[in-house]
Amino acid sequence: MMKTPLPLLCACLPLLACAAPYTPKDGSAVIEQLPRRADATQLALRGLRQQLNATPDDLAMATGLAQRYIALARSETDPRYLGYAQAALAPWWRQTAPPLPVRLLRATILQSTHQFGPALQDLDAVIAQQPQHAQAWLTRATVLTVQGDYTQATAACARLSALTTQLVTVTCLANIASVTGRAASSERLLDLTLRRSAGTAPELDSWALTLLAEMATRRGELALAEARYQQALAQQPRDSYLLGAYGDFLLDRQRPQDVVKLLKDQQRIDALLLRYALALQALPGKQTAFLAAKAELAARFNAAMQRGDTVHQREQARFTLFLQQDAPAALQLAQQNWAIQKEVPDMRILLEAALAARNDEAAQPVLAWIEANGVEDTALQRLVRQLGPQDGQKVSFVKKAGVL
Repeated sequence: MMKTPLPLLCACLPLLACAAPYTPKDGSAVIEQLPRRADATQLALRGLRQQLNATPDDLAMATGLAQRYIALARSETDPRYLGYAQAALAPWWRQTAPPLPVRLLRATILQSTHQFGPALQDLDAVIAQQPQHAQAWLTRATVLTVQGDYTQATAACARLSALTTQLVTVTCLANIASVTGRAASSERLLDLTLRRSAGTAPELDSWALTLLAEMATRRGELALAEARYQQALAQQPRDSYLLGAYGDFLLDRQRPQDVVKLLKDQQRIDALLLRYALALQALPGKQTAFLAAKAELAARFNAAMQRGDTVHQREQARFTLFLQQDAPAALQLAQQNWAIQKEVPDMRILLEAALAARNDEAAQPVLAWIEANGVEDTALQRLVRQLGPQDGQKVSFVKKAGVL
């Protein structure tokens, strides 16, 4: 049995979107609390970077350093480390067919920044060379699931059964099953598998627990979902995906003060700053802080648009709808995002924007997707009910969801 390496775990969930460059208004502004230079991890990384600078073509050293940076990008909720990882791979980054270790790391970085097409090209090339490469199969499954290609994603997950631990395989499969009409059975299997997998890496436990929390949330089992979120946070308190998912859970429960407490030190990530701003908006006496966060988000999204960066479209659609109250513009962003990725939050923001814009026709692709794949989610069910049954397809979903 192949031992599950840390880079494999880093690829399990996508990093939240990176922040655009920020220029402070004056020299006294605190931009970031950086890791202490005396920190053991930072000292080790600085030493490795100096060694690599002396021998930049050292493949083993470059890939080892890039792996460490990618791990830190997740554990420290800091997307800058993805840039450092790319810099470590600079001699090979633009090659059409770089060495396999570089190609795999490049795919992981591309996937983390939502460049799914190039990431899949690299992953397919890695698998062609090494058909038994577990990390490549898992990252491929992750990308395909985000894109909504559930058949190929399931096939990729299935290949893991002989290559890595049962918990990795079951979590991979449950991630797909949870949005294809098999939520209850897949949740039970994943929960059982996690309970039987004592001693696994904290990163893997957190991944499984986060998915279990999301699955419980979609079923409306809120106490269970919160317990699972808290367990996951105990394992990985700075995981950006986990923080975003739990932040959304708290926002939906009308607990903005808890969101502020959770995310007050995590605002370098656009998606987390968005949730922080949404919480401030709901709190009395926080107008100044809210307006500052809103202005910062606007600047970041504008910079991203000028760069042609589409990573932020889901978050920008939420920002435009709920903070700027511009429903038509939010709907356009949500539609553009839907063309790229098809996860439950992508479905939700498009339906929310269509409702706010009073454009039921724009909701039809998502309604069709929900119907075709048997997506189960109480928040989506409420939105479908608000849209109102206008055709047989919509009535079918609402009846199946048990809300008529």
